[in-house]
Amino acid sequence: MRILGIDPGLQITGFGVIDVDGHALTYVASGTIKTTHLDRGNLPARLKVLFDGICEITARYSPDSSACEIVFVNVNPQATLMLGQARGACVTALVSRNIEVAEYTPLQMKKAVAGYGKAGKPEVQEMVKRLLRLPGLPGKDAADALALAITHAHVGGSAAILARATTLGRTSTASFKDGRHH
Repeated sequence: MRILGIDPGLQITGFGVIDVDGHALTYVASGTIKTTHLDRGNLPARLKVLFDGICEITARYSPDSSACEIVFVNVNPQATLMLGQARGACVTALVSRNIEVAEYTPLQMKKAVAGYGKAGKPEVQEMVKRLLRLPGLPGKDAADALALAITHAHVGGSAAILARATTLGRTSTASFKDGRHH
């Protein structure tokens, strides 16, 4: 199975692609999508760069599933809103390609990869390097994206089974058809 991890950000979005065969993890690719070349006030153009970038990555690497970081609430509500829009562009690109999206908090990702939820960026980078047997440290954003993919590889199947067996699974309780009322 091939997993695409996404660490969304409005200025820099990290991505990481791994292959999973049983317990074996293999690095495929990683990098960033940057919007820093655009005017900070041009939000629609920046969101389009993120959307198009994720679409290009999915076309190139054909992931079977994806893992995206859940937005946490910052002290600055405006920054949280902007990050949420960046994340929305990334998730929309994934679902427009019919790719399943799993969601993990930074705490879940750090616990799964580094062993504890308060791990810093350097610790996550080092653990990703070790787990994927990389020759050097990946960049911070790419490391977080790879860590999200690793998290999904480790816990995704178990989480899906639990969600189906309990009330944690998403259900539809209203009458919607393709996202619209009818």
